[in-house]
Amino acid sequence: MARGINIGDEVAITATVRGRVTEDRTSVSIPSYNHSHSIVDRTSKVKMGQPIELTGSVTRVDERTVTVNLGVPVTVDISTVRLVNAYVLPKRKTPLVDKAT
Repeated sequence: MARGINIGDEVAITATVRGRVTEDRTSVSIPSYNHSHSIVDRTSKVKMGQPIELTGSVTRVDERTVTVNLGVPVTVDISTVRLVNAYVLPKRKTPLVDKAT
């Protein structure tokens, strides 16, 4: 996979605030994503044009695109995402097969 991004990894996308939709929702513009997207933002008072970081887990990786779950699946270019945490498989505490008797 390109740049070490795999399924299950937590990635961040830097989006630009477009404006307030309602009191608790903010419209954002995500690079290389050609649809409008809004997020729930009750606590912060972001201004129009301010960058905001969105984090989510990777659900699909292609050659040039990555699908990230931000509440809804968002497919963007792989160059627009930044790896935050790599997914680590859980460790098995007991052996899968019982001991021979």
